[in-house]
Amino acid sequence: MNRYKINEVFQSIQGEGALTGVPSIFVRIQGCPVGCPWCDTKHTWDINPDDERSADDVMAEQGESSHWFQSSFDELMALFAREGYTAKNVILTGGEPCMFDLTELSSQLIARGYGVSIETSGTFEVLTHPDTWVTVSPKVNMKGGYDILDSALARANEIKHPVAMERHVDELKALLTRLPEGAAPLIYLQPISQQARATELAIKHCIENNWRLSLQTHKFIGIE
Repeated sequence: MNRYKINEVFQSIQGEGALTGVPSIFVRIQGCPVGCPWCDTKHTWDINPDDERSADDVMAEQGESSHWFQSSFDELMALFAREGYTAKNVILTGGEPCMFDLTELSSQLIARGYGVSIETSGTFEVLTHPDTWVTVSPKVNMKGGYDILDSALARANEIKHPVAMERHVDELKALLTRLPEGAAPLIYLQPISQQARATELAIKHCIENNWRLSLQTHKFIGIE
């Protein structure tokens, strides 16, 4: 039985990408070595044994914390029930969830009638059920030194690229040349940190390239 290191579980509305507006249960998995400087979940990077807590303790915390708990699938389902979650889509996020083999977890969720999506940097192989919706948000030349994998790009249902300057758009165009023949993921540009200049840049290139704009709408409306 697999056990998963989980930083946070909550129910909300997806605010980004193709599933914007979809009620979802977010399962935030602990651990990420990629090192994005603008990351808004840096508290999930390290898996420190001293930070392990019970699920009840972690769920009772308010605000960001590096604490995490271990959970089996059955324990996770019991947590969903206790919390009264009604959403039928589960988003596996992080951290970097694809550090781990998510085939069993995603398959069990799908067997229970949930839709499943994964948000990944594209720096680890995506091991998941075939029906999982995979969002690759490529993190190029980050501090951790990880390359974007061709296998992750090929598995993407959508590529949601963070941008703040022209070189980020150039990086995306270079990545798209590596897609296998016939691959047609949805392409989104997402302004980093909602900066005005980044938003203007994203709009310009979405129009020029017939891509889509992803805004972090949850931040605009003040939800998690």
